[in-house]
Amino acid sequence: MNISWTLLLAFLGLVFGHSLTTMIAGGVVGFIIDSMRQTQRRRAPTAGGYIGPLFALLGAVAKSDGRVSEAEIAVAERLMSRMGLSAEQRQQAVTAFNAGKAPEFDVTPAIDELRQWVGVRRDHAFPVLDVVIDTVLAEGNPAPEKMAILRQLAFALRVSDMELMALMAMKGYAWNAGANYRGQGYGNGNGYVPPQRNTSGPDPYTVLGIGRDVDDRAVKRAYRKLISEHHPDRLGDLPEDMRKRAEARASEINAAYERIKAERGFK
Repeated sequence: MNISWTLLLAFLGLVFGHSLTTMIAGGVVGFIIDSMRQTQRRRAPTAGGYIGPLFALLGAVAKSDGRVSEAEIAVAERLMSRMGLSAEQRQQAVTAFNAGKAPEFDVTPAIDELRQWVGVRRDHAFPVLDVVIDTVLAEGNPAPEKMAILRQLAFALRVSDMELMALMAMKGYAWNAGANYRGQGYGNGNGYVPPQRNTSGPDPYTVLGIGRDVDDRAVKRAYRKLISEHHPDRLGDLPEDMRKRAEARASEINAAYERIKAERGFK
């Protein structure tokens, strides 16, 4: 039942306080509660609310370097299958992907829709980025145009360059350590050096988003922060495919932490 706490608490303030002051005070508290509930409703993920902007963005990423490859189309098709989209949702995804491929397509509104869908849930931001990274890396080393869109999305979702590096490292790619990672410049590729395939597996320090010179306490702190943000139990009603991605990332984070613990000899 949708209750107006503004009216209810104002009424109770008048009844029990017997004054205009208590009525106003009750109304103010109720207004704050109503505002918070309305914000939560706007930010709560709605079924399928991400499909259009997500697949439009994937189409834009695929086309950003001039052509859409078979590998990029295959990534989109696998994603549709893994997400278990209905026939109607699949058609929505295909239409959105094709719209994103159009030369005049502007990625900003799609990114803004995803930002609103994610809201304050950073644990929802990472699965969205993970999906886009699959398309960015579909052909190997990504073109700067692809990275520009990815970083614009990360910035909108309040995910730092270092956190984005960690997500890419979990997929076997890493940025050049000498690159200039400024907190600005999203969308123009500043400071980006094309990654090289990491054949020995992701660097555990990159996965945790820390340098090798940090102390043990900083390692533990970074691990606790990351595992809390990526734990699949916190993802609520996200699609099963995104939950599995979160589980895979959580496993990578745990594995990286165990490697560092073994290397440093702490528990």
